[in-house]
Amino acid sequence: MQVILKQDVEKLGKRGDIVKVSDGYARNYLIPRGLAEEATPDKIKALEEIKRTEEKRAKKMELEAREKAKLLQGKQVVVHVSAGEKGKLFGSVTNAHVSEAISKQLGVEIDKKLIKLEEPIKELGVYPLKIKLHPSVEVGMTLKVEA
Repeated sequence: MQVILKQDVEKLGKRGDIVKVSDGYARNYLIPRGLAEEATPDKIKALEEIKRTEEKRAKKMELEAREKAKLLQGKQVVVHVSAGEKGKLFGSVTNAHVSEAISKQLGVEIDKKLIKLEEPIKELGVYPLKIKLHPSVEVGMTLKVEA
């Protein structure tokens, strides 16, 4: 627990912190939603319940990410595009194209924001693909771009 001045509680405390405030009364404050509130036993109990719920949700999300990773690891997904002379693409392959292809071909829904192409795709070929499903779960795949 950190000791800070009352006027600095909301600026310095993080969501979920309980801080001891130097305001002459030695009261404790908690910051459940980014706003300081006096720390009563009921409020502390409610905050602890919120933290437990968030931890459960985070564990569930990590387990779901690991399950998806098992389905995707090492797989190849094919994206069909229009190509011109010498395999040069008309336009580019986007994360949305890749996300849609994974969904259709492998039956796994992936948010396009999670897809990271290791290099810009400018022509037909096979490319490495990384998908970060969770802060602790990353999947390596290959992307085949063909006409």
